Amino acid sequence: MAYKRPAQTGVQRVRMPRGKEMLGIIDEILGASRFRITGKDGKQRLCRIPGRYRRRIRVKVGDVVIIEPWDIEPDEKADVVWIYNKTHSAWVKKKGFI
Repeated sequence: MAYKRPAQTGVQRVRMPRGKEMLGIIDEILGASRFRITGKDGKQRLCRIPGRYRRRIRVKVGDVVIIEPWDIEPDEKADVVWIYNKTHSAWVKKKGFI
């Protein structure tokens, strides 16, 4: 008999930006865990995935992400903090956050 995964019940919460974080959309994949991302403020930033997330995350152009601008050069560089799945990114777009 095959193992069946239990059905998920309850409400899943969508993580929203906190503090200095903002929403963005991946425009271009540059390689070496670096991306060109357009933030909600309209600025394009060179973003990277920190080492603790690098192996676990798969991304593609058009994905919605949360970025945190650096303290140095905040208009040019940022870190990717969170990547939304399809369902959550559709909800964020539908609600008008991006």
